[in-house]
Amino acid sequence: MPIANLPTIRVRLEIAGNHRDLALFNLAIDSKLRGCDLVKLKVADVYASGQVKERASIVQSKTQQPVRFEITEGTRKSLSRWMDEPMMVGSEYLWPGRFHDRLHISTRQYARLVRGWVRSIGLDSTSYGTHSMRRTKVAHIDRKTGNLRAVQLLLGHTKMDSTVRYLGVELEDALAISESVEI
Repeated sequence: MPIANLPTIRVRLEIAGNHRDLALFNLAIDSKLRGCDLVKLKVADVYASGQVKERASIVQSKTQQPVRFEITEGTRKSLSRWMDEPMMVGSEYLWPGRFHDRLHISTRQYARLVRGWVRSIGLDSTSYGTHSMRRTKVAHIDRKTGNLRAVQLLLGHTKMDSTVRYLGVELEDALAISESVEI
């Protein structure tokens, strides 16, 4: 399920001065990546020539297919702030782990962070997870444009059936769209 009240979570993280979580939250929404790919991002994936890139591309671990994503201005600012933190000095990974044997945070740690963000705005944390972050932006794009092909490309899906199932498009939705189009 996509996460509602995104601005509320964003504001809470900004007020708390939690630069890592704000950057992670923003990039999770922008990138539409699975948690396993998000936690493994390297600084070089999003940063070049002294600045955060406007677009990035990675190879997804599940499909071994490349996927591109935009990095919005707000996300670029939060990433820049995060990368200025002392903890980031010399880090190869964008979300470094706190233990020497962990190069980056785990997907479990990311899931705990997401639960905390959701709980902080009064939502039931059992109804949301890391995949909610992946779904949020594409659900808005689908509602706004109805362009399933664009959503398919953004998610890196190879089959349209996967995208339709992923978004939970039902026959009633399809009929409503069809009824609104006159020829």
